[in-house]
Amino acid sequence: MENKKSFFWPQGILIVLLCLTGTVGIGLMMLVKPNASEAQNSQNISINDIVTNIGTQERIEQLKATMLTTWQREAQAKGIAADVPSSFQGVTIKAATLPPDQKVIALTFDDGPWPKSTAQVLDILKKNNIKGTFFVLGQNVKNYPDLSRRIVAEGHSIANHTWHHWYHHMNPQTAAYEVANTTDIIFKTTGVKTGLFRPPGGNMTNGVAAYARSNKYAIIMWSSDSIDYSRPGVPRLINNIFKAAKPGGIVLMHDGGGDRTHTVKALPEVISKFRKQGYKFVTIPEMLEMQDKQQQLVAKKK
Repeated sequence: MENKKSFFWPQGILIVLLCLTGTVGIGLMMLVKPNASEAQNSQNISINDIVTNIGTQERIEQLKATMLTTWQREAQAKGIAADVPSSFQGVTIKAATLPPDQKVIALTFDDGPWPKSTAQVLDILKKNNIKGTFFVLGQNVKNYPDLSRRIVAEGHSIANHTWHHWYHHMNPQTAAYEVANTTDIIFKTTGVKTGLFRPPGGNMTNGVAAYARSNKYAIIMWSSDSIDYSRPGVPRLINNIFKAAKPGGIVLMHDGGGDRTHTVKALPEVISKFRKQGYKFVTIPEMLEMQDKQQQLVAKKK
């Protein structure tokens, strides 16, 4: 019996210790579990917040995309978002070559959009049911987006005139910025992807025209210069336009970049005089489309 007692005694102690250890372990697990649960709940809340924020951002992006699509559709419906015909991509155009019976002229306006004067020009064009072409600066589109959208909403063509209107020579990177960023902000603001470009001052050698040509823009110059940037009197300004006016011609005026009161005053008379001479007014895209169709007809006859 004594031997049996001495054998079972250590075993009993061991069993008791094991039981105590198990009890303590379970207790510790119960203490830890609520903390782990709280951490999990906290993590779930954070994840929910992130999911909610992502959902909100996605809805904002969808709304922006819908608005942009609406602008694009409106622009296309008005016929002002057409691509430049392939025959004019990378080409410099001073005037359109058209048959004598197509007596059309394109009024173009540079350096806008500009407070007051752009709106005044748009009012005059609207009153006379005329569509023009506006070569805008990227920085002005950024500063005056409502005027930019009004140009498009009223059926006019909007085109690229660089971001800063710089004349100095630019390296390829700067030239690319000047042109590409302007096209980008025009598109983001109005929904129109323009393929038309006019270099500031008609400068063809400072880098921007080379970039535009290599990227398939139609480079639009002019055949009739109002020289309104030097602010001549209204009679002189009108004379400047008409001394070189011709069918298929492109008239250069300015709605931005300075005081354009003389241009605004002269515009109604310019319109009236062209109409008396039998001219119809078209945008640059319309004019290029007319010449493209004419070229196709001539090619078919051959």
